[in-house]
Amino acid sequence: MELQLQGKVAIVTGATANIGRAVALDLAAEGALPVLVGRDHEAGARLVTDCKARGAPEAVFVAADMLDPVSPAIVLKAAEALGPAAVLVNNVGGNVDQGLFVDSDPAKWMADIDLNFGTVLRMTHAVLPGMIARKAGAIVNVGSTAALVGDYMLPVYSAAKGAVHSFTVVLAKEVGAHGIRVNAVAPYATIPTDPASLSSGSRFNPETGLFSKGTASVKRTARCANAARSSAVPLRRLRKWRRW
Repeated sequence: MELQLQGKVAIVTGATANIGRAVALDLAAEGALPVLVGRDHEAGARLVTDCKARGAPEAVFVAADMLDPVSPAIVLKAAEALGPAAVLVNNVGGNVDQGLFVDSDPAKWMADIDLNFGTVLRMTHAVLPGMIARKAGAIVNVGSTAALVGDYMLPVYSAAKGAVHSFTVVLAKEVGAHGIRVNAVAPYATIPTDPASLSSGSRFNPETGLFSKGTASVKRTARCANAARSSAVPLRRLRKWRRW
């Protein structure tokens, strides 16, 4: 695929695992210059090597915790060594907690909101002045289908991702006149099977991730979700649509 990204600097937050890693590798295959942001140094080093093998002329890893308000400035400074940021992929996010809202811990609400929405605001705010000055740029915010339909047992996460989608729409209206594109994508949850994608920050990491209790917990959540969807159906059962 020819996306005209050759030699363009592309920042990817949450790049060392899962969706972010796949995005970084695809950008590398297009000849972009990935700036890979994450917390796992070993995973970052592996990803730099993989990006160059995929076709990136250069790639750099930036060790930064995007929950730290000073991190966007650190990322931009590292990116400047390659050139002006042409692309920003706001991918960092995840789940701080899961469960029914009535049982949730209010102390964890802001953590979920900051991880999934605050990080988007801060990184976007950092790159926009340069993009506006150059009258060019592309921002892609990784939202979630949870923003559209609501993930059962992930109420605050779903709300935060909804904020990401709303922010994307408003920002696109604001900066379109400056030649900047702003879009959001809404992936659906996928459990990764590639061990290389399981950095220490991955929620699927068997030792450190939120979902590390095993697939039984994931399956139990899925059963609860199906039960919740069925409760809205008069016959209390779901059937696949078929063409008669």
